[in-house]
Amino acid sequence: MEIQGVSSLQILQALSAFINPQTEQEDKDGETLTPSARLGPGNIGPTPKDTPVLSASVSNSKDIWSEEEVAEGSHCDDHGDTRPQPEYEVIMKQSVGAEDVFLGLSGKDPSSMSCEALLVKIKLPDTRLADVVLDINETFLDLRTPKFKLGLHLPHPVLSQEGKAQFFSEKEELEVTLLMKRPHDFINGR
Repeated sequence: MEIQGVSSLQILQALSAFINPQTEQEDKDGETLTPSARLGPGNIGPTPKDTPVLSASVSNSKDIWSEEEVAEGSHCDDHGDTRPQPEYEVIMKQSVGAEDVFLGLSGKDPSSMSCEALLVKIKLPDTRLADVVLDINETFLDLRTPKFKLGLHLPHPVLSQEGKAQFFSEKEELEVTLLMKRPHDFINGR
């Protein structure tokens, strides 16, 4: 499209200069770059604003980091501990009745969004219940025995005080059932 001797490129260059006034840049050979040659994927959208620098809290101790900076569950990352990780399986559970299976009245579906609990099955061969130390918080399960160590980041936040654990000595297996924390279930009508 040309308007009385003005080409499309000139129109685009003028529009670009109007919208985003910049000083002309030169490439490595010393040639002046046109505005269209300076554009790239980073030029799409608004220009990023300067992000404010967060001030670190000042403490009088000689700590190299604060407790807030340490990732949750990293206390189990003991690289000097040679105990193996036991076999485990994480299973999503949901309570369903005949009205759910045959009639679909509750709106539940087979997805994990309709699950209410996590079941963690941990194989612990040659282990007694008295040897098991289990610690659970909202997003992390920490299990220690004389022979095994398991630090497991949970796929969903759980209500750590409302779970239950059962040890089956004949199967040499610990089953930990944890209720999932579902803060937005009222939106889905659950």
